[in-house]
Amino acid sequence: MNQKLFEPRCLANSVQGYNFLMNTMPTSTIVSHAVKDFLTYLRQKGSSTHTIRAYSGDLAEFAAFVGALEWAEIDHVTIRSFLSHLFDKGNSKATVARALAAVRSLYKWLARQSIVELNPARLVATPKLPKKLPRVPTIEEMNSVLDGDAAEVAAFPERDRLMLELLYGCGIRNSELVGINLEDISPANGAMLIRGKGKKERMVPFGDAVMKALREYLPRRQAVIADSRQGKLSALQTTALLINLRGGRLTTRSVGRIVKRLATTAGLPSDVHPHTLRHAFGAHLLEEGADLRAIQEMLGHERLSTTQRYTQLTTKHVMEVYDKTHPRAK
Repeated sequence: MNQKLFEPRCLANSVQGYNFLMNTMPTSTIVSHAVKDFLTYLRQKGSSTHTIRAYSGDLAEFAAFVGALEWAEIDHVTIRSFLSHLFDKGNSKATVARALAAVRSLYKWLARQSIVELNPARLVATPKLPKKLPRVPTIEEMNSVLDGDAAEVAAFPERDRLMLELLYGCGIRNSELVGINLEDISPANGAMLIRGKGKKERMVPFGDAVMKALREYLPRRQAVIADSRQGKLSALQTTALLINLRGGRLTTRSVGRIVKRLATTAGLPSDVHPHTLRHAFGAHLLEEGADLRAIQEMLGHERLSTTQRYTQLTTKHVMEVYDKTHPRAK
């Protein structure tokens, strides 16, 4: 199977990509038919576009690899062979681990549908991945970004400042940021409604910095919409909190470009992206003594183990400070 068919870069958007993969996957086998049903289930459940895109490619390869085998003929040895096949094609450990996770998820769904009784993928060990902790900006570095003059590099400085304050001040994901509507903001309560992964909703508090940025941005937003050539925007479109200069909802790709430009202008590395600010939110809260469970709730993590990664980040930071400053460490 041509690997290029399943590279995300060739997909115009998540819906087109999903339809493309559904149309190119073999339809004559039991496995390929089940994969299509599973992907449909993921879409209906509200799984993220990134998850669906990744699972689509991985499971299409799995269906092609096992061919016409029946479920009873696929065991843990078959799945190990599939992973070996992926390694032979030059895929990284991370890519192979993701493919195994996709197969495991497929089997869990099959079990709930009473199609299979056992999950052979559970007997296959996940490839060991190197533990890479993301580089998190310090509190001082984040202040330099937030206190910088956005007007020097931004076409819409009021919006961009609010965007940075929300990403760092609330720890929300890029996709959650662009999904915020005006009615989701509750200034009286100092909180906002956030729609996370799987359509799960949570209330996230915000502070004075976000409130100030909101007051400066909202009049400018109204002026942009009034002056926009798209004056006939539907009510649904104009409910977006963050808009572009044409009055439409801001996209995650645009957010990524803006964050990188503002961060690098302030002297941060070029690999900064919106999720970097989310990491900084969690790590800095923990450094300042916040409760891990509270951080979990604000970040919208399903498992506490995911939030506990920030303890590693702060421990690393403490060690770096010790090594640089303590006289007996030199």
